[in-house]
Amino acid sequence: MNDSLTNITGIGPRTLEQLETMGIHTIKDLLEYFPFRYEDHAIRPLSEVQHDERVTVRGTVHSEPNLRFFGKKKSRLTVRVLVDGLLVQGIFFNQPYLKKHVKLGEEIIFSGKFDRHRLMITGGTMKTQDASSQGLEPVYSVKGNIKVYHLRKYIKQAFEQYRNQMCENLPEQLLTTYKLLNRREALYNLHFPSSAKQLIQAKRRMSYEELLLFQLKMQYFRKKEREADEGQAKKIDDDMVETFVHELPFPLTNAQTRVLKEIIDDLTSDYRMNRLLQGDVGSGKTVIAACALFAVVRSGFQGALMVPTEILAEQHLSSLKDLLEPFDMKVALLSGSARVKERREILHQLESGDINIIVGTHALIQEGVNFHNLGLVITDEQHRFGVEQRRVLRRKGIRPDVLFMTATPIPRTLAISAFGDMDVSIIDEMPKGRKPIETHWAKPHMLSRVIDFMKKELKKGRQAYVICPLIEESDKLDVQNAIDVHAQLSQALSDHQVGLMHGRLHADEKEAVMNDFAENKINMLVSTTVVEVGVNVPNATVMVIYDAERFGLAQLHQLRGRVGRGSEQSYCILLADPKSDVGKERMKIMTETNDGFELSERDLELRGPGDFFGAKQSGLPEFKVANIVEDYRTLEVARQDAAKLIYSEVFWNGDDYKALKEALEAEGVFNNDKLD
Repeated sequence: MNDSLTNITGIGPRTLEQLETMGIHTIKDLLEYFPFRYEDHAIRPLSEVQHDERVTVRGTVHSEPNLRFFGKKKSRLTVRVLVDGLLVQGIFFNQPYLKKHVKLGEEIIFSGKFDRHRLMITGGTMKTQDASSQGLEPVYSVKGNIKVYHLRKYIKQAFEQYRNQMCENLPEQLLTTYKLLNRREALYNLHFPSSAKQLIQAKRRMSYEELLLFQLKMQYFRKKEREADEGQAKKIDDDMVETFVHELPFPLTNAQTRVLKEIIDDLTSDYRMNRLLQGDVGSGKTVIAACALFAVVRSGFQGALMVPTEILAEQHLSSLKDLLEPFDMKVALLSGSARVKERREILHQLESGDINIIVGTHALIQEGVNFHNLGLVITDEQHRFGVEQRRVLRRKGIRPDVLFMTATPIPRTLAISAFGDMDVSIIDEMPKGRKPIETHWAKPHMLSRVIDFMKKELKKGRQAYVICPLIEESDKLDVQNAIDVHAQLSQALSDHQVGLMHGRLHADEKEAVMNDFAENKINMLVSTTVVEVGVNVPNATVMVIYDAERFGLAQLHQLRGRVGRGSEQSYCILLADPKSDVGKERMKIMTETNDGFELSERDLELRGPGDFFGAKQSGLPEFKVANIVEDYRTLEVARQDAAKLIYSEVFWNGDDYKALKEALEAEGVFNNDKLD
């Protein structure tokens, strides 16, 4: 399979050079260069075709074709064809040579997008009468002088010459259990499917293979990390933890109880905890963090909680002090704005062990921050920190347990994939008594009605947030800015105190504004997205988001989570006039559900995994066939199979798994340097 492509009949040095620019260097590369889509050329009656759907039809040419040229190379050929009793216009762009194939009264077969309203089929191709009109035609991504039909010819030739060297890499047991095609059949049917059913089976087989190999890597790395970096088993006093939980101002939900048990089990095990805790906005992750920190401090260790912003750090500090100081635990804050003398004192107490729990921003990972006996590291909103930042904090202790927390719900399909080397805990239940937030979508011309609604809520003694995408006016973007909106609302609500907050304010100014808002000295807060996380004002019942189409679903959901924290009914109003279908769909989804995990699944469907995580941060490989959104069941099965195999003697010693191990070895998976 690693033979040179020049072994294929018809491929010379020049063609080889062009194929290599497409990443095709060997026979294996050629056979695994899959189509990115398929065109269905099975002829269908127009009555079954939806508007804007691609279709292949057969019809009789009704009138002379009309060819018009635009500029040097642009042309439009229009042919009126009688199809299923309807007169349809076939329109072909930049294919003037087709005119000579069209003769009055003769039948033609052509494909394209069907406009049901205007009875047109556009942007397609024409076939001769003797061409096959059955089956699926693969479409490949090609470059330079390589055309799709050239590539198909080379792939066909490779199958003829190398079919006997195509080895199976999945054991017979897995093929039988899941009724999978053998590898040779699957590869052939991906390139030359004779039916949709064949193509589905081929994709199913190759998707499982890709996902199994990926999950075997993840599970192997997880196993090696555990073996190479043993944890410190902590002696947790279960009775003391139970007492602490009992003293909380509210009972834990079933989901919180389950997650806390998973964390305590990790803390008492010989392995170092490496766990991701997911929980929707307001689901009670901070309380679980407090319980874990309590357990660790009671067992003789220190705890650290790293958060991305000072506002969030102060919020956590306040919460943890209320919960832990009654149990004689000292909680302190270390942030970038700490004064020199204050910082020096904190660092001294941290190193001596006088401080039990430290809350901080990036300041925690700076040089000179040393711990007496760090046992647990918690990173909140973990996706905001780079891998190296998280690793530096972890190295401040001797094999500390690590807990990552996020209020940005990551769909389970992605969590078990991108974080396959971690354990995942999910708080999927909200505290009792919380009323669902009512979400409404309003167009900009309805602003006066929105302001009237806010006035009514403020008169009841409630408070409101107004979120804007920008701080000041921008020439590039026609979006509302916080300074203008603050001026406008201060005038419209002159009986109420309207505050302004944005990222350019100094930390002291932000803190003063937030304290005034928390104490209801400010009734309405106009802000940029700095209030997205970490702000807890139970009296706030209204969240208005200007230009809501500028935000992703996850961010809109985070912002919405700033209200609905008290016992009163809360509202979120999205001021938006989206032009794209995706933008309109986002607004619609927000009004339909308050469930962050459902939102994240829908967001994933709209954006795809790469965009969901952002550029190249996802850690997800580029799969050739598998789609982790559509193939999530296969992904789950592959993960379970990989976890069993990595810990089984059969995998390491049995001949049946030799090909799988060789595939992993070829990628350098068993090289310990890969763990870094």
